[in-house]
Amino acid sequence: MFIAPAYAADAAVAGFDIMQFLPMIVIFVLFWFLLVRPQQKRMKEQQKMLSEIVKGDEVVTQGGMIGRVTKVTDQYLTLEITSGVEITIQRGAVAAKLEKGTMKSL
Repeated sequence: MFIAPAYAADAAVAGFDIMQFLPMIVIFVLFWFLLVRPQQKRMKEQQKMLSEIVKGDEVVTQGGMIGRVTKVTDQYLTLEITSGVEITIQRGAVAAKLEKGTMKSL
């Protein structure tokens, strides 16, 4: 015969072996705890900060403009960036809330 006969493999070798997938599972768990969870936490803190903005707060936008909030709506904020100069921005454009008196110290 030119072709060798083929025999069935053992049941243990052909069956599902969790040890083959263990490194992939460990990598996924590490990825989740090192990358995904911290990002979700930052997003939750940012949303909380944006929802707590009230008239009189001093904020910095993502573009780097610093101003005092003079008007608040659901989606927009009006900032006074200097005496008599006001701009309207989207609420999501706020990068951080500053301490009171920051504008005076600049």
